[in-house]
Amino acid sequence: MKIKSLKAIGKNQAFYRASLALAVKADGSREVLGMWLSDNEGAAYWTSVFNEIRARGCSDILIAVTDGLKGMTKAIETVYPKTMHQTCIVHLLRNSTAFVSYKDLKQVMKELKGIYGADNAEEAKNRLEDFAESDLGKRYSVIKQMWLSQWDQVVPLFNFPPEVRKLIYTTNSIEALNRSIRKVIKTRTMFPTDDSVYKLVYLAIKNATKDWSKSVFRWRQAMLQFVVMFGDRFKQG
Repeated sequence: MKIKSLKAIGKNQAFYRASLALAVKADGSREVLGMWLSDNEGAAYWTSVFNEIRARGCSDILIAVTDGLKGMTKAIETVYPKTMHQTCIVHLLRNSTAFVSYKDLKQVMKELKGIYGADNAEEAKNRLEDFAESDLGKRYSVIKQMWLSQWDQVVPLFNFPPEVRKLIYTTNSIEALNRSIRKVIKTRTMFPTDDSVYKLVYLAIKNATKDWSKSVFRWRQAMLQFVVMFGDRFKQG
């Protein structure tokens, strides 16, 4: 399951803040679980979202990938206590390099790639410490703080081999969907009612997801890992 928060996707604040949830099912196909609107996000808000998803029949989530949303970990632990919570590494990289000067960007990205590309969590932690002690790391000391603040949501990645990590380390699939929605929204100058926005977004989602019945790339390799790791919780068919 992947969750992404999207700000101001509608004109005139018809959508001030929208959150999309995407599910990758046991057969590898994808499905948009819903879109939720709120001016404020936090543990209580996300708990209500997960309670709704559970009430609609989703009894278990194996891995939840989110982009560092406030209160998300607590909400997941409340409703789905067995769920593995993985932060979006791509989102974390963007936040980490947002204030890095252009001349240092390439080297910083190389160092960070070494961290999330490590063989295991211990090696990743050592590489983070090595980076923090370097001249570059000292210049951008906030990067270490940023990674450590989310470390518990970074390390689940290292439970899997590289080919599976590529499936779970980012919310890019939702970001691609968001781009499709924005492309439709920005061509409209006015919406007469909120319902008109809802209908337009619904049609944009339907059009963007028409091929989602196919399995995601490298799903067979991932299935073998999930069967071993999650046992009977990974239900096929």
